[in-house]
Amino acid sequence: MTFLPRYGAFAKPRPATSRQSSDKLAPDCAGLDFFALDPGLQQLLPLYVPQAELQHFLPHLQRLGQLAGGRLNELATVADKHGPVLHARSRWGEDEDWVEYHPAYQEMEHIAFEQFQFHAMTHRPGAMGYAGTLSPVTKYAFQYLFVQSEFGQMCPISVSDTSIHLVRKFGSEALKAKLLPRMLADKLEDLWKGTQFMTEKAGGSDVGQVETTARLEGGEWRLFGEKWFSSHVDADVALILARPEGAPAGTAGLALFAMPRHCEDGSRNSYRIVRLKDKLGTRSMASGELRLDGAFAYLVGDPAQGLKQMMEQVNLSRLSHAVRAAAMMRRCLNEAQQAARHRQAFGHRVQDYPLMQRQLLKIMVPTEAALSMTLATADVMAQGYAGNQEAQAALRLLTPLLKLRTCRDNITVATGAMEARGGNGYIEDFVNARLVRDAHIGVLWEGTSNINALDAISRAVRKDKAHRSLQALLQRKLAPVQTQAPHTARQLGQALGQALEQAVALAEAVAARPELEAEVRRAASALYYASAAVLLAWESTQPGVDGRRLLLADAVLRSHLLPADPLAPPGTAMQRRDAALLAGEPLSLQQANALLAPQA
Repeated sequence: MTFLPRYGAFAKPRPATSRQSSDKLAPDCAGLDFFALDPGLQQLLPLYVPQAELQHFLPHLQRLGQLAGGRLNELATVADKHGPVLHARSRWGEDEDWVEYHPAYQEMEHIAFEQFQFHAMTHRPGAMGYAGTLSPVTKYAFQYLFVQSEFGQMCPISVSDTSIHLVRKFGSEALKAKLLPRMLADKLEDLWKGTQFMTEKAGGSDVGQVETTARLEGGEWRLFGEKWFSSHVDADVALILARPEGAPAGTAGLALFAMPRHCEDGSRNSYRIVRLKDKLGTRSMASGELRLDGAFAYLVGDPAQGLKQMMEQVNLSRLSHAVRAAAMMRRCLNEAQQAARHRQAFGHRVQDYPLMQRQLLKIMVPTEAALSMTLATADVMAQGYAGNQEAQAALRLLTPLLKLRTCRDNITVATGAMEARGGNGYIEDFVNARLVRDAHIGVLWEGTSNINALDAISRAVRKDKAHRSLQALLQRKLAPVQTQAPHTARQLGQALGQALEQAVALAEAVAARPELEAEVRRAASALYYASAAVLLAWESTQPGVDGRRLLLADAVLRSHLLPADPLAPPGTAMQRRDAALLAGEPLSLQQANALLAPQA
């Protein structure tokens, strides 16, 4: 494999003296250590990750933090500007439709699939020399750091990971023996990367309209049809929904298949990549359209449970999307702070102006809330995998809540960070333009905002009663805040408990009345922000965690959950709170409590 030479593409060092005053421009975060820049991540990991596991992987997280700000950042910049190219035919006129990637993308694959083994780290022991498999929290912590530089390649990483999960859980023993050794390989030349193909012209969110058919010929399944938006289009094996001939219409008739890119004899399977999509974002990664012309595929699991099986992959991808949104928000926050701290205007640092401080807070609060929510949800996932039924039910609701709100907040945060850098934020030489472009895919992949809100309220709440399990989990988190914290923090805990009850009541009311369907996004958002505020407050009571997370909990509560007079002036306590958040100095819980008191 050919890798890029180690030069600083788009990151030429500034001369010591500049006749053009380029030293007046604010620096970006290129070259910084993204793990060291994130005290929240450092403080929260010990709350969820077993000590031995964290001790083993801490050096690797630190290494990835340095890579993310350094070499990976350089590679991502280049790959975004030199996207994949589809070669439909060979020079001999033979159909081959292979995708050519820039060496920058190939080197990122080497980092992701070989150095860190993202695809396999929770499925088999041995990743980075670890004797066991990683917990979900640790896996997502690695993804969180990686995405702060490169979003596009996280799609192949995630769908390879989730494809392995589905084959392991639903595949026959023969299918697992055939596919898993290849899908879990630790060398790129041996690895079969996975993906999922669902979307068709007739069936986007309405999956029951899928027109791809499956025909059993000579004991083998053959697929016929088209897939309209297929990301990681040249994967080695694709999980795909199709309707076996004679199966009923709608979702009940869909079966799940694993379609290899190459047949056992090494020949190309009978499908064509018709073209690549010219996308707004995720330009480094190939998305395309497929025509299936009798493609060979393996049946996965029960043919009557195809959609149900595929939805496990969709939900895992939704959680991964939330992690990606949290990661991009963190990069946006870091970039906005760099710009505001180092740019001078009218004789003062931009950061010193009250309006910029307000803008930075609007970036900081959703960013920190997303971190807390993603780590806590990953921990709930781990508990669910261990057999905890309450955790399984809570995860059923947390997943669409996370997908809905983090991806929507990411768009606002990315736009705010672009504005904080000014005109340079709109120029493709800087990362902000890519962050804005990439942010928008989060509200499309794995269900739009409307689809995720409907899933949360109309299904997880109405049908599964999952809100009760989530409420019980959060009430246990609130207990130390309401009983052991200092006085003002206890009052905040009581307000959070009331807000949680109201959010649950709203979700129940909307779920119970179909005529209120237009309110599902409002109800889901209330549940998300109530959950985030509770988690932030709980974190502030834990040893080794910055008391400023109590201030963040208060900010989420007042911004999203409490009624407010839009014409009322801000109180002094809120001004003290905001100043302490912007100052960045760690606080004890007692100091944070004092800042929230009505009188200092």
